[in-house]
Amino acid sequence: MLNNDKANITMAEDTYYSITEVAKLLKVAYLTVYRWIRAGKLQAFQVEKQYRIKKHDFESFVQSYKVKN
Repeated sequence: MLNNDKANITMAEDTYYSITEVAKLLKVAYLTVYRWIRAGKLQAFQVEKQYRIKKHDFESFVQSYKVKN
């Protein structure tokens, strides 16, 4: 049971964004972020009708689109 409690604490400490927050950060439409999630380009968790994007997954997504010179 102690291991389960530790996992719950770790999840609570993670930062999650909503689709609206990601859209504002990237200055794109809500629907664009939704489509990225549905296409599997951006990892997200669905909780009932809402999506949550882990901060690490968001940062990885942004880095994957970094222009390589």
